[in-house]
Amino acid sequence: MSRTALGAVGYLNARPLTWALDLDPARWDVRYDRPAVCARLLAERQVALGLIPSVEYLSDPDYRLVPGVGIVSNGAVASVALFSRVPLSAVRRIALDTSSRTSVALTKILCRHRFDIDPVFVPHGPDVEAMLQVADAALLIGDPAFDLDHASLGLLKVDLGSEWTALTGLPFVYAAWVGRQGTADADLVGALQAARTEGVGATEAIAAEYAQGDARVAEKAARYLRDNVRYLLGEAEVAGLQRFLDFAVDLGLAPRRRLVEFF
Repeated sequence: MSRTALGAVGYLNARPLTWALDLDPARWDVRYDRPAVCARLLAERQVALGLIPSVEYLSDPDYRLVPGVGIVSNGAVASVALFSRVPLSAVRRIALDTSSRTSVALTKILCRHRFDIDPVFVPHGPDVEAMLQVADAALLIGDPAFDLDHASLGLLKVDLGSEWTALTGLPFVYAAWVGRQGTADADLVGALQAARTEGVGATEAIAAEYAQGDARVAEKAARYLRDNVRYLLGEAEVAGLQRFLDFAVDLGLAPRRRLVEFF
């Protein structure tokens, strides 16, 4: 059997989807990178499937999703947030970590439909202190957002997972396995679904790996993987994804409206 090339996000929240894959290197060739890079690798056909930001699904009409698998929240996600020293109503400029176009799109959607503000958006590397020198608020995603002790810095943290669910009543899908039509057969889909199940069952081991011997960090990471992030794409999750994609197109953040389709 030839190895399947995958592009995967290197953040903690993705680890339950890739943990089991790393245990079978004879089958899987996994490259880890930032979400935007994973999307580029898939677009350039350097990988067969990518664990890519959900909004990237709209970038190619031939893209399909692996059913039942995603990185999801239903309420607080803890790792996609705005950080600010002023109330949201006073925010006029937001520095955006552009590692994921999904989180950028979500921020813009919430500013329009939830926060009722119209800020200027500026791209910036994920350094909250530097970001807040040039903007009123900073978008951080993934491990930088999860690890940041905002209280010690005197910052307000606005969890975008919570805000999305408050706006829509639906879960939010941050990323999913995506590839071109015909790339994934039933065996490949089943293997990725089985890897999800195995990874979700390995939460404590994944948290320990992330913590590198720090018991406090391990406890926090395990709680995050258990309570904040979900990995199943069910009916409600697909409805939330469709709502997000439609919002993105309506705001001109994606090229075309389309329904969610699976392998």
